[in-house]
This record gives sequence, C-alpha cells and structure tokens, in this order.
Amino acid sequence: MTPPLAAPALWGCDFSSAPSRRKPVVLAVGRCEGRPGAQRVVLERWDTFDTLDGWAHRLREPADWVGGFDLPFGLPRELVEALGWPTDWLACMRHYAALSRDEIRTAFAAFCHARPVGGKFAHRATDGPAGSSPSMKWVNPPVAFMLHAGVPLLIDAGVCLPGLHPGTPDTGAGPDTPAVRPRRVALEAYPGLLARSVLGTRSYKSDDKAKQTPERFIARKDLADALETGRAPLLAEAGLRLKWTHAQREAALDDASGDRLDAVLCLLQAAWAWTQHAAGHPCYGLPAFDPLEGWIVSA
Repeated sequence: MTPPLAAPALWGCDFSSAPSRRKPVVLAVGRCEGRPGAQRVVLERWDTFDTLDGWAHRLREPADWVGGFDLPFGLPRELVEALGWPTDWLACMRHYAALSRDEIRTAFAAFCHARPVGGKFAHRATDGPAGSSPSMKWVNPPVAFMLHAGVPLLIDAGVCLPGLHPGTPDTGAGPDTPAVRPRRVALEAYPGLLARSVLGTRSYKSDDKAKQTPERFIARKDLADALETGRAPLLAEAGLRLKWTHAQREAALDDASGDRLDAVLCLLQAAWAWTQHAAGHPCYGLPAFDPLEGWIVSA
C-alpha cells in the first residue's frame, strides 16, 4: 500500500507589484491537520514583505510548500498571437519580463485601440468561470504588472507551476521518497472567487479609506464565519475549515484593505488544491487548460 503523502506547508499570497511598508506583499502561512474529509486549515502567521527583493529571497528558501498566489500566471493566447510574441509559455514569460512597463502599456493600449467598444480586452479561458479581470489589464487593478513583477521571480526561484513549468525538482531521494518531486508548488489563486461564493456581490474591502464602511466590515465578518465553519462551497466540498486564533481573526477583520483576509482565502484555495493532489489528482485539481494561458485554481 502506498503511504499517504506528507502534507507540506501551505501558503496564500496577496501580491503587490510595487510593495511598500504601507502596502506590502502579505503571505499567510499555514498547514492542514486532521483526517481527509474533515481537515482544519490552521493559520500559523502572516509574513509581510515591503520589497520584491525580500519576497524573492523567501521564494528561494529550501522548503516544501504548496501556495496560492493572487496574480495571473499567463496572458491571453489571442493577445500573444496578435502581438507576435512566443507562444511557448516560458519563452513568452521571458520575453514579457524583458519589456518595461511603458512598453507593455503601449503594446496593450494599441491592441485595445484596434478593437470595438465592449471588447477591448482579450480574455483567458479561465476568466469566465473565475470571474477574474483580464490578465492584460494595466489599471484598476494593474494585474498585467503583477504578472510582470511576480512570475519571473517564481521562475527564477525554480518553483513548479503545474501545467506550465516544472521548476527545479528535489532530486535527493531517500528510502521512502520519490527520486524526483517538486518541493515548492505555486498555483494561481483568486480570492474573489472564494469570497463571492459566500458574499455574492457584496464588497468586503477597499484601499480607499472613504469606502471602508461598516457594511464592508460586516461582510468580512460574514465571510470569516463561513470560512471557520466550512460553509463556503469550496471548503464544504473538500471537508475543510479554517482554524485561526481570536487575535488573527480580529486582525483580518480590522484590515479594511482586505489584504490579510485575501491571503487567507488564497491559503484555503491552496489547501483545496493539496487535498486534490493527495487524493490522486495529477494536477492539483486543475482541469485540462491552455498551457500558454494558465488556469485559476478551483475555477
């Protein structure tokens, strides 16, 4: 009988393409405990990074983890082909990383200018079921720049992106371990997907202080309640629920920007993906998808 897979650390990352002390990259670190079908996702802590260099250093540290990252991992095939860029994912990402933000903005704006009103942006196939912004969008939110800042760091750190990039495997085999396995696994996550399954169209966060209202606080509380009890549909499906301390809960509720809560939502999506992998799914619960575009976990 094959022994059960040892659970890795779980990560959930609320990413920023220009982190600062005021708006850092927020990393939720946790673990799964309990038996399959009735597991707790324990939040251990949040770590923050106010520079991309600091975040890159963390990615390169040797460890076993499965993480959900709130940034796009690919561009729409329609866009890439229209611009004449490489259609191999790694070559495309290398080309994209070599461009400046001004060059990206100019190329994408020209692409949009030539298209009809209502269809300016190209979309990835995952955007429909996930309800996500197009990964070529450079404002409100600037997800194109998040991809530009974040994905090259994952590549350079040797991280595995299932279905897109194998990363650098661990080849140090022991008597009970495979000869080659990924140690660090990154999945594209989208906290809004999990949040909307609980809240519908209710907003729970804003970076604008004028919009940090009591209604949004109540929405964060309702979302937290659903995560703790496992009532969120994704968690109910996998038998997962969030376990955190009272102080951690209060910190998430008091963060009106939603960054801490978003990191936890990404952590829970990573936990769902891990349960799929542990149950034998070959690609962490991801369906067959375009290997240029990528896919959002659990969409």
